[in-house]
Order: sequence, then C-alpha cells, then structure tokens
Amino acid sequence: MALPPPVAPTNLAAVVQGGGPPSANAVTLSWFASLTSSVVGYNVYRSVVSGSGFVRLNPSLVTVLTFTDTTVQSGTTYYYVVTAVGPTGVESGFSNQAAAVIP
Repeated sequence: MALPPPVAPTNLAAVVQGGGPPSANAVTLSWFASLTSSVVGYNVYRSVVSGSGFVRLNPSLVTVLTFTDTTVQSGTTYYYVVTAVGPTGVESGFSNQAAAVIP
C-alpha cells in the first residue's frame, strides 16, 4: 500500500538579504516543518509569476528548515513555495506562497 503524501510545510517566509545592485542580494527562506514524521526533506520552488510556473531550485533534498537563493536579480519579484518529500519520493502540496521583491 502506498503512503499518502506528506502534509505541506507551513509559514513560509522570505527575507531579502544583502546590498543594492547589481547582484549583491539573496533571499533567505524559512518555514515550519511538515507535521508528517516520515518526511525526509524539502523541495524549494521559485517563479516570477504569482501562483504558477514554479521551478525547483535545489538539486538535492533540503534537510533543514531554511534555504538561501543566491541566484536572484535586481528589479525582479520572486514567488516561492516549498514541498515536503516522503520516504518514497512522494511530495506534498505546496506550502503557502512567499514573495520577495529584489531592489
């Protein structure tokens, strides 16, 4: 019998770090853990369109509750979501969306 997908992480927040242009900025993300005890890690997704078009940023599972995106560009608004991943690779739905405006 297949395991159900994990519960999505919650309280995703995005904080813009660093200085001004051209590329001194980064976005630090943090979230609350999934309530599913068997979660093995998290995937972080980003888009420039609110609510759709998300692309995974992390090459391997994130095993802590923070992630820093250092590939942001000035003058762009980014939207982030996070998923929890269970032991069989099944992902949760998206967390809440967090936005970051890069000056």
